[in-house]
Amino acid sequence: MKQILPAEQLARDDRFVEVNMQQRLSDPRMGVPGGSYQRVGRLGPEDPDAPERSRSLMHGIFMGEIQALEGAGRTCWDFEESEAPYALKLDMARQCWDEARHVEISVKLTEWMGTGIGEFAESRFLYQAACSPDPVLRLTGVNRALEGLAIDVFNTMKEFAGLSGDPVLGFCEDWMLADEVTHVKMGSDWLRRLTENDPERRRHALEFQRTVDKLFSFGGGRGKDKDSPIRLADAFRRMAGFTDDEIDDIDKLGQERREELEEMRRSAATSA
Repeated sequence: MKQILPAEQLARDDRFVEVNMQQRLSDPRMGVPGGSYQRVGRLGPEDPDAPERSRSLMHGIFMGEIQALEGAGRTCWDFEESEAPYALKLDMARQCWDEARHVEISVKLTEWMGTGIGEFAESRFLYQAACSPDPVLRLTGVNRALEGLAIDVFNTMKEFAGLSGDPVLGFCEDWMLADEVTHVKMGSDWLRRLTENDPERRRHALEFQRTVDKLFSFGGGRGKDKDSPIRLADAFRRMAGFTDDEIDDIDKLGQERREELEEMRRSAATSA
């Protein structure tokens, strides 16, 4: 079996439609010229677009669970024990078990919410972040950044379920949220263990994490403000090994992204 399997070779049937990152980031709903995701506001049952937004978010969660399963499985295979200790591989195998269960839950939730596999496109960036030849970068890019994002998204969906009176959605999101905290905590613990005597490697890995966090800030719509479309789940992030300074930094990355996108909008309006 190949090591470091490229994203374009992932097994998919004809229900799945891939959209590359350039296309995704050119979508006006993600906060680039022509629109802004962060202006949409917090997801709530009074929002006329709530059904479409929640279905789209749920489908994105479903695709993320598939790629998280694939990425964790690859980490079990891609590295020698000298690069990834056996105990780390056991943690990744446990994560595979969790992600497989999340895929099953997400399939049932997409049906419950009135959508289906393939209604929305798939971006494979999560898996691409799991293709790094350095296992430490996988831990920061996937377990800390993207699984950290999953904590925020699941918490947002759980709150939406409470507001809209959907106990099925609320129960499922709460169940998966608990697993995501564990996955992020594994990433935090192993990052510190693997870079204990290599501060430069840790610095490089954390910088990669910041890049991923900024890219996936929902057009600057993820932050600590109570009306943020995706609000940072501070308490759960602390449980997962994040410090208050790290949480504040993620919030600042969202602010920076909003400013960058606003500048892009002004430039586009000027040149139009």
